[in-house]
Amino acid sequence: MGVVIIDGSTVRDFVNDEAGFKKSVDETFSKLDLNNDGVLSRSELRKALETLRLIETHFGVDVATPPEELTNLYNSIFDKFDCDRSGTVDLEEYRSELKMILLAIADGLGSSPIQMALEDDDQGFIKQAADLEASKLSQQPSSAGP
Repeated sequence: MGVVIIDGSTVRDFVNDEAGFKKSVDETFSKLDLNNDGVLSRSELRKALETLRLIETHFGVDVATPPEELTNLYNSIFDKFDCDRSGTVDLEEYRSELKMILLAIADGLGSSPIQMALEDDDQGFIKQAADLEASKLSQQPSSAGP
């Protein structure tokens, strides 16, 4: 487990690194596309969201949410991703929506730094953003005193 300190610029820089962001999103999309048909079905996206357990917990504590409420929430999330209302989410839709979500997170964080504890094997977008910032900092020449 590691601790990272990020702010809005960390997340924004990750999204603005077009090649890195595209590669990261494309890899994630491929993992979610369980049947390899090039699009995400409602059930594939729901399965991915369920693993995050964002809706079923409140600050890490399980909460009882009626199944029909969960279904409605997952359906509304899917509908947000399915921009062309085709019934599936293609790579461009997925990439576009994730970009908007991450930029909203960046706006919400602003310049206020926060600490996050992340698993060492975490490959989520926030961890990747923190890794990108760390790599930039390590490339800066150190300023030694006189």
